[in-house]
Amino acid sequence: MNQINLEQLKNKVSELESAMQNPANVSDNQTMSRLGKEYNLARQTFDLASDLEKTKAEVAHLKESMSSERDDEMLALTMEEINMLESKIHDDSEKLQELVSPQDPADEKDIILEIRAGTGGDESSLFAADLFRMYSRFAEKNGFKLKILSVSKTEMGGFKEIIAEVHGEKVYKHFKFESGVHRVQRVPETEKAGRIHTSAATVAVMPEAEEIDLKIDPKDIRIDTFCASGHGGQSVNTTYSAVRVTHLPTGTIVSCQDEKQQGQNKEKALAILRSRLLAKAQEEKDAKEAANRKNQVGTGDRSEKIRTYNWPQDRVTDHRIKLTLHNINTVMDGDLMPLISALWKAQQGQ
Repeated sequence: MNQINLEQLKNKVSELESAMQNPANVSDNQTMSRLGKEYNLARQTFDLASDLEKTKAEVAHLKESMSSERDDEMLALTMEEINMLESKIHDDSEKLQELVSPQDPADEKDIILEIRAGTGGDESSLFAADLFRMYSRFAEKNGFKLKILSVSKTEMGGFKEIIAEVHGEKVYKHFKFESGVHRVQRVPETEKAGRIHTSAATVAVMPEAEEIDLKIDPKDIRIDTFCASGHGGQSVNTTYSAVRVTHLPTGTIVSCQDEKQQGQNKEKALAILRSRLLAKAQEEKDAKEAANRKNQVGTGDRSEKIRTYNWPQDRVTDHRIKLTLHNINTVMDGDLMPLISALWKAQQGQ
């Protein structure tokens, strides 16, 4: 890792503090948001780099003291402390490397998460529900807030489709490698002969697009309203609160009916539409870049099989990095960081 210049970092922190106190910036929410993120990153980097230098100095001091120490017990205790501090230096160096590496601008964004049942009938919809629970637990463990935007349930308690938004610090960074086909191999509850079935569900993770990220020409959309319906098509209200938004140039359709107010459903539908259009543009850009690379963690293509969850063998395999874990229940309970950390490292390596 390149040498960190603490003096430059300290000056950067001071400059950002002054900018955030400038009256011309205080009244501009967008500027303050940007400055706040830059300040937090600079402050975190400075604090970690300073702490790292102090730890290295402490190790050097302890090693020097060992040259004049004659007591075996004291030598053993000093060596134990050195080993502990060197382990801290290794961990902190990795964290610092991540902080100073080029950042994906989308990493800071909130996301829209879409999960859809694929091949496998009822078992696929039940697996989609399992995936949603897994991501809900993962969000909870990381202090993220998850809110369901739209859901289509099956009679067995599974999901044909569920769309949610997730808010928090660096949400997209934690979820961005989850887009693609997730495959499950297990014996379904409805299988009397005990045969293992293979089913699949599709996950799409899209950074939430704001109006400043993507402006949609009102002429390019058609908005239809209709009565919201429940399971089996029965009407759940008599007002035209449900909204269907169609993006005419691409044929993209988004429907929302979970809120009681038409305006709220329209706002949700437009937010999902913006994110889908932005994600599509990003996928096309990534595909062009991927064509020039031999290796990649993943394209984000929703047709790409990325992971298999095999219950009989108690394993979860991520096919992109050839990583297999043998604790499927822990993973399904939201402990995804071993997978995500490995994917981060693979991306940095590229």
